[in-house]
Amino acid sequence: MRKKLEQSRKNAQPLVVKLGCDPSRPDLHIGHAVALRKLRHFQDLGHQAVLVIGDFTAMIGDPSGRNKTRPQLTLEETKVNAESYID
Repeated sequence: MRKKLEQSRKNAQPLVVKLGCDPSRPDLHIGHAVALRKLRHFQDLGHQAVLVIGDFTAMIGDPSGRNKTRPQLTLEETKVNAESYID
């Protein structure tokens, strides 16, 4: 990562920085705040920031069945949850 940052600065070439979130719930939680703020920081420095919302992993849920807080969701449920991330 350090080399990419140095190369970006040397060549005046912005980076593409991505953050992935699963729309397993309708709201992002406080745990996402640090990563989202860092993504914004990169954007403020002139880099391209991309928020990737991964519906497939939210549709899988917890495949072991042990974690009831991550149930399997339908594609429609993930789309509804993802809409709230954009708003």
